[in-house]
Amino acid sequence: MRFGRRKNNASRPWLLSAKLLIASSVVTVIGFSAICASVMLDMRRGEEELARQTLENLASGIEADISRNIELYDLSLRAVASNVVMPEIRDVSREVRHLILFDHAATAKYFGAIQVFDAEGRLTNDASTLDPVREDRSDEEYFRVHRDGPDVGLYISRPMLHRGAYSIVLSRRISGADRSFLGVVAGSIRFSYFHDLFGRLKLGPGDTITVLRTDRTIIMRTPFDLDVIGKNLAERPNWNPANLQNTGSYSGAGPVDPIPRMYVRRSGSSPLFVVVGKPLDSIFGLWRTEATRIAGIMLALTVFVIAVTLFLAREITRRALAEDKLEELATTDALTGLKNRRKFDAEIDSEWRRATRQKMPLALLMIDADHFKSYNDSFGHQAGDEVLIGIAICISDSVRRAGDCAARYGGEEFAVLLPGVSPADALRIAETIRLKVQQWSGGPTPTTVSIGIASLTPSAALDRTILVEAADKALYAAKANGRNQSALASFPQLSLVA
Repeated sequence: MRFGRRKNNASRPWLLSAKLLIASSVVTVIGFSAICASVMLDMRRGEEELARQTLENLASGIEADISRNIELYDLSLRAVASNVVMPEIRDVSREVRHLILFDHAATAKYFGAIQVFDAEGRLTNDASTLDPVREDRSDEEYFRVHRDGPDVGLYISRPMLHRGAYSIVLSRRISGADRSFLGVVAGSIRFSYFHDLFGRLKLGPGDTITVLRTDRTIIMRTPFDLDVIGKNLAERPNWNPANLQNTGSYSGAGPVDPIPRMYVRRSGSSPLFVVVGKPLDSIFGLWRTEATRIAGIMLALTVFVIAVTLFLAREITRRALAEDKLEELATTDALTGLKNRRKFDAEIDSEWRRATRQKMPLALLMIDADHFKSYNDSFGHQAGDEVLIGIAICISDSVRRAGDCAARYGGEEFAVLLPGVSPADALRIAETIRLKVQQWSGGPTPTTVSIGIASLTPSAALDRTILVEAADKALYAAKANGRNQSALASFPQLSLVA
């Protein structure tokens, strides 16, 4: 059995506020996180672009220096190759021949002496001496290349030990007027040139500079490692040459070691090109530190916002529950658990307007305990209170719809508002209540109730008081006819049916 029904409509705005607060906080956190992530990605792209530009400038500078020196040396080789075939040179002395061939040859501490070899590979002229020692270079790679290919042009050898120093040999073919092979003119650039060039640069830990031939043979590399000097990267199965095209960049593990780097390649007019690499850890180290710091701050703020949001949501929910409880206490009769007169007046006003809009019937039961005053005087107020509680229980058990409103109207009088109920159905419900009360209070002094019933379809021209007055008159008629019965009011003229 139930004493009454409590509606939760009052708590819904508060519950909505709590959900809206949580949703707003979640959206705010996600929004700020997305903004921070976007900023951090932009910073990362900025660091990457700055590193790429720096490496491009470094590679361009190194390539330009190497190209300039190779071009300068190549001019000397070209001059010697063209002068050595002049017919007039055969009839001059060794001193004059030496002066004609090598007077304008480029000299520097990194450049080896230019040598001239005949078609059999024998040394015939040497820029460093008038009396060259006997040498045979017919089995050298650069000699065979020029002998077998008339259009090779400037050829740069693999790194090799040449005349007592690690060097690269630069050579050109000597051709006759009929393009016949007459020999080779060769010179060298020592490794000390590359060591001094790279030594002037301020490189970070893990930075690499690699000088390669066009066939991807490593000519020089810093940090210096003899195990990779002279190796051909095109022969490495784990490296795709398409990863690094001319004037391009590549990020990842390289062909020499597994350290992830950003590589930038620059090629000029010379047969060599330069690849500069910088470890990705070095490029993004500062960015990672900053990203970790910002991520930590965002995480702390997120935890704080979530904690505050949950606390406020809990307080809103607690306030909603407290207000629901206060609302229940303010609108509930303390003795019977039914709605009180204040709540009933608000409900009948609301239901009257709704029934007017929807053109639906509205029924009202006015219930009064028979002979209650005399019972109260005979058995005391406590017994009288138990009777009122019992009647309230019988009413609650008979009125079960969510829209129905059962209330204690005053003293021993009760009211039941039944939206959408016709006169016949209202009479049936009234009889159910009356019989339950009669069965519940069986004994030498049974408790009975008299019930007045009124049901009509409201209109704009009518006032709700007409429904209450009709139910009151029906109740008085039921009492006048002997009590323990239900009376139904009819409209417009009031007639009573027992």
